[in-house]
Amino acid sequence: MSQQVLAANFQPTHPFASAPGETVSLLHRIIEETDHMSHALGASLSLPPANPKLLSLYRQHAAMSSALHVSELNVRTTLDALRKRAGITYGEDIPLDHASIVEWCVSRLESWGTSAGMEAFKEEEREGRMTVVLGGKVLVIDVDLAINRVDPDRPIVNVANVKTSYAIPNVATSSTMQGSTSLDGFLTDRLQAFLAEVQRDPRDQNNVEAARLGVLCSDSLKYLMRLDQLALDEGDGGLRWFSEIDALASETERFAVSEVQGITQNQTGSAAPLDIFLTRAHALPLPYLTGPSVSFLVYAAPLTYLTLLRAAPSASPQHPSSPSLPRIDVPFNVLRPLLTSHPRPKSVTVASLVLSSSGTIGPDADAMNIADFSARPTFPLFPSGAQVDRALPQVSQVPGVMRLAADSSSPTPNWVLDFTEGGKYPGVVMCQSRMREIELLMNPLSGMDQLHGVHQMAFGMGSWLDLLLNPENPISPERYTTTHVSPTGAHPPLQLRLTAPEEPGFILERIPAKTLREIWGVLEIVKEQCWLNEVLSAYHWTPEGLEAGPIPNELEDDEADEGDLQAVLRGTLTPRRIPINVYLTTSAPLSLFDSSDLSSMSLPQPAGHPRILMSSPERPPTPGQVEIAVTFDPSRPRGVALDINGAMGVEFNADVLEEVCRRGGVLSLPGRIWAKSPSAN
Repeated sequence: MSQQVLAANFQPTHPFASAPGETVSLLHRIIEETDHMSHALGASLSLPPANPKLLSLYRQHAAMSSALHVSELNVRTTLDALRKRAGITYGEDIPLDHASIVEWCVSRLESWGTSAGMEAFKEEEREGRMTVVLGGKVLVIDVDLAINRVDPDRPIVNVANVKTSYAIPNVATSSTMQGSTSLDGFLTDRLQAFLAEVQRDPRDQNNVEAARLGVLCSDSLKYLMRLDQLALDEGDGGLRWFSEIDALASETERFAVSEVQGITQNQTGSAAPLDIFLTRAHALPLPYLTGPSVSFLVYAAPLTYLTLLRAAPSASPQHPSSPSLPRIDVPFNVLRPLLTSHPRPKSVTVASLVLSSSGTIGPDADAMNIADFSARPTFPLFPSGAQVDRALPQVSQVPGVMRLAADSSSPTPNWVLDFTEGGKYPGVVMCQSRMREIELLMNPLSGMDQLHGVHQMAFGMGSWLDLLLNPENPISPERYTTTHVSPTGAHPPLQLRLTAPEEPGFILERIPAKTLREIWGVLEIVKEQCWLNEVLSAYHWTPEGLEAGPIPNELEDDEADEGDLQAVLRGTLTPRRIPINVYLTTSAPLSLFDSSDLSSMSLPQPAGHPRILMSSPERPPTPGQVEIAVTFDPSRPRGVALDINGAMGVEFNADVLEEVCRRGGVLSLPGRIWAKSPSAN
């Protein structure tokens, strides 16, 4: 028990972690064990300890029981850690004799089906074709393989076609319904990727990559069998568990098309830039991206967007996109391979809507529909989208599945937004205020709305900024420092000093969801946090006072000339570095130009859009300070709002500076303002 408690300390223990149910179960067990110990101690106190031999036997028995318990717990913990370790993949056992590759591939396909609970049937090879049938209780998958035996020593097998169908349950006559063409294409791509990897030249084969692709195929079949069991238990109408994926995908894609039209109505091109779409609109729906589910591209860093944009012209020529798909400047045949690559780029945030029962806590019921009055989500591009909603099918609504809910060994499946792709990637670092927003969106009756502006941090506990920039270092500094150097030398290096907010952080991993409106609201909050995270993560920050390596002596310089002396006398000497103080929305002081009257100070307000405040000195000889505030604002053309105070006599183009922010140069704005100062002349 003690080792499990210590292990739980290193895992997220909030309701939106990967397995919050395990933490709740552990707490219940601790309470039960404490009650047992209290009862045993109370019973032993009633016995008179007059017999020394009895006390000695008690000690001996306690020591032996403790040793046995610790030994058993060590073995159990070790085995559990070995079973659950992630990222350990042994290579696929590809046969060395290429002549047997066809039989081996077919056997792997049959093995995946049987391990998922399906029945596998293999037909004889005829005229270069072979069909493998994988059947569940409702779902039937026909896999047609094309086999080329022109070279008997090196036969080639490819996926010719995959066809899914559904056997309608509880029908007297045998009746089937054609499956989803999108699901057929997804399974075809998954199987073909595995076959292509295992049939490479032996010098180019990657057994570990082949094993990873095989696990993806197996996991997809297992997930489909979960839906198969739900469809069987529900009986009539059970096919909705399979049709819901396509229905939800169509609904979200139509909404994305409307938001693209809202972005491009004032632009010359018909395709919306992907980065502006992700900043101003809701997440980009990508059905069947990582599995038989709907995934959402929440945010991509400017560098990732630039990489995609440069890869687009070299890609294969695009066919006219379907009118049901949003028109963006990055083709989907370029975007999808990047998002499914392994490992996925760290600057990309993807959430997948899946049906899961692994340690999840179901969402609380909102019988009065209080969530309909929530401020989230917002619809600045498509105001009529506030009336668009869709309820996800729930297991609790199925009469035939009540027996599963009553069985403690079979937790009730719930729809969850997974930001980790099944534990393969870390979640999203979130500040406490945005986690509260999500909590209020999911559970309006939680009462957390009274805690806005009050951040409870334990002594020695790091902020969410430490979790983002310095997760492995136990030291929680007050400030972080970094240096920004102009590529063109337009201004001296900027010495950035970032003040850490006094606000704890959490790792967002999985969130239960009931409706499409909740999904949009959650992704809207997460998108704002991702924007802030990526702006900060673009630099290498060092805790102030713990700089690695020797600090160069900047006092040593070339001999001063007459021009330097005159610049000192006039107060126009160019500094070696420009000090910039950076504050975040929860730690920014009052505006430098606001009134100091206490009556004008407002009470803390609920968390709004993220805001970065930068203050720097005016360029000599002009005295004073320059304050630059950059706020995430989806209503603006580039998704950011810029507010500059000070900068006496500086003429700047707000559109140009907003474009700089769009391309990831938020923290470089003080240098640009400094370079345009009239003192430069």
